[in-house]
Amino acid sequence: MILSCGDALIDFVPARLADGRDVLRPVVGGSCLNVAVGVARLGAPTGFVGGISTDLFGAMIAAHAQESDVDLGYTTRSSDQTTLAFVRHVGGEAQYAFYDAETAARKWTWQPDSIPFANIDAIHVGSTTLIHDQGAGETRALIGAAGGAVTISFDPNCRPNLVQDKAAYRARMDEFAASADLIKMSDVDFEYLHGHDDYAARADALLARGTHLFVVTRGPKGALGWHAGAGMVEVAAPAIDVVDTIGAGDSFQAGLLFALNKLGRLGKSGLEALTTVQLRRVLAFAAACAAVTCAREGADPPRWGEMATTWADLD
Repeated sequence: MILSCGDALIDFVPARLADGRDVLRPVVGGSCLNVAVGVARLGAPTGFVGGISTDLFGAMIAAHAQESDVDLGYTTRSSDQTTLAFVRHVGGEAQYAFYDAETAARKWTWQPDSIPFANIDAIHVGSTTLIHDQGAGETRALIGAAGGAVTISFDPNCRPNLVQDKAAYRARMDEFAASADLIKMSDVDFEYLHGHDDYAARADALLARGTHLFVVTRGPKGALGWHAGAGMVEVAAPAIDVVDTIGAGDSFQAGLLFALNKLGRLGKSGLEALTTVQLRRVLAFAAACAAVTCAREGADPPRWGEMATTWADLD
């Protein structure tokens, strides 16, 4: 099983009524929940680890996850309210205003011995859960409990408007990167964390200290991946008419984890043995998953029925 640990929330996304009035429409979101949904829809056994409220919005989140076959057996349900995020688009990028005080997601705590790590191939972490001390501490405890037995996947998915101390946040993200086997980040996140550093130089540093795979996504410019054995691979982004970029990075992450798993390259030894041909295939598949999400509204990752031909064509 693949687990995704982190945020689950409700996004209020812009919409327009038939009479021309602008409204905000509630949809289920949260980067780590989106990743879990994306992997499960592609057909791999997937679970979500984190806090989900029992309130109205929490019920929406749980139903959405279960409809996509995400296992909520590792999820903590509580009466604390649901995190809400209000979205607007600026220059083609989604920007967020979060309401996240005393919420089920933010107050989640790791329960020792609650996960049978021998049955888990990978755990994905990242996003807003890691911004605050408690969420970062609990996630750190989870990774520590795994004891190096599973692949750790990490996507910072930065939300600058929630960060109060950028220097401390950057140090924290670097700490999580140091514990990860697989790191994926967008070019926007890279610039926020590392300024105008060279991608390749950063990749070399990460690979030298133990990371197996480092990926940078660049929207319409495609994606770059670095691997100690397979080298550097670049793939193009499919040409599409973009409707909405919300959830695109999460769909890429889900596609990447699924593809690695399907090739038997998600476990630590498998990831280390990834070949150049396999790296190109998994990156291209992940980019195709992101493109499907961009071609429709909201964080709506594709199902296997939509991607099976793409996977076969990449063989």
